[in-house]
Amino acid sequence: MSTLEIRNLHVSVETDSTEGREILRGVDLTIRRGETHAIMGPNGSGKSTLAYSIAGHPKYTITSGSVALDGVDVLAMSVDERARAGLFLAMQYPVEVPGVSVSNFLRSSVTAVRGEAPKLRTWVKEVRESMATLEMDPAFAERSVNEGFSGGEKKRHEILQMALLKPKIAILDETDSGLDVDALRIVSAGIESVRAAGETGILLITHYTRILRYVKPEFVHVMAGGRIVDSGGPELAAVLEDGGYDRYVKATEATEAPAPAGTAV
Repeated sequence: MSTLEIRNLHVSVETDSTEGREILRGVDLTIRRGETHAIMGPNGSGKSTLAYSIAGHPKYTITSGSVALDGVDVLAMSVDERARAGLFLAMQYPVEVPGVSVSNFLRSSVTAVRGEAPKLRTWVKEVRESMATLEMDPAFAERSVNEGFSGGEKKRHEILQMALLKPKIAILDETDSGLDVDALRIVSAGIESVRAAGETGILLITHYTRILRYVKPEFVHVMAGGRIVDSGGPELAAVLEDGGYDRYVKATEATEAPAPAGTAV
């Protein structure tokens, strides 16, 4: 059974205004094939940093900890090696690739991951079925990747990639952001289609519980202050819907606050 194991992961990031600021402060998480995990939390809690660190974004520096897929060190792999090993990242803000058609992009991606080009007859059928699930016009395949796409079209294209690549572990970084009600329903149906096959472990990163009305996770985790501070089943999402993240943020701030002068620590 495919398993992604994250142990005591610490990650720093450099920006124009900061140098080596620690974002993740000891994340532990295990995701197995067929499981769906939702990570929720306020802005700045480290959710997207976790996603991009696993995928190998050069902006993020792993200072300690480990990430292993089926016992193999992910952090020692290049970005393309991680993809071929079975990791997939659906980005929050997909980039445009002018001049490259969706159909060519998808077939090239699948060929790289599978190690051989899919047979044309079965490939066309596979693409059409996946596009139908996402209510995508077949003409969409001839457009340039994400060029001129609406927010909903970009997110559908991300899920189309996941459906065709069939990764061992898929990380969906705020796939629900910017979607209207209809687009959310359609994208969720695409995620559920992959989930129902039972071959992919899914890490669903989100701020809101609305996508969890369509995609039902077995596990819900709360991230605050760069750590996973609470975990539970689907019922935890209902608690967050009612109470929000305030108590987690306050608890994190309390533990990080410096002790008053003269206080023993």
